[in-house]
Amino acid sequence: MKSYVAKPHEIQRKWYVMDAEGQTLGRLASEAASILRGKKKPIFTPFIDTGDYVIVVNAEKVEVTGKKRKEKIYRRYTGYPGGLREITFDKLIAKKPEEIIRHAIKGMMPNGKLGRAMFKKLKVYAGPEHKHVAQKPEAWNFQAREE
Repeated sequence: MKSYVAKPHEIQRKWYVMDAEGQTLGRLASEAASILRGKKKPIFTPFIDTGDYVIVVNAEKVEVTGKKRKEKIYRRYTGYPGGLREITFDKLIAKKPEEIIRHAIKGMMPNGKLGRAMFKKLKVYAGPEHKHVAQKPEAWNFQAREE
């Protein structure tokens, strides 16, 4: 039995809008990463970018559980001695809310050239407006979690 391998010229890309308002950060990020990779499609091929475009709106209204709002720390290094910079979730969401969602989704993407190419299909906006109306994006419905 032969395996199906998607060809780059056969891939049909769609645009989806995800509303982050009231969504948990990790669940939103894993859903977005899955769409960006193309795992929701029947033609998914791990070594080819089969994913769709994702627009995330209302990034400033994303939720986190537990004490993460006060205690979660984002670290980056400038490259200079003593250049470790730290910022809490609370301060970062006030300053750059898009960066929180980008950081979470990037951690769920493959490392390397292919992962970087897939990540470029992500567009994040702090408020409810976005500038991709011409692409006619569809609203993404999150599956209800069974408890």
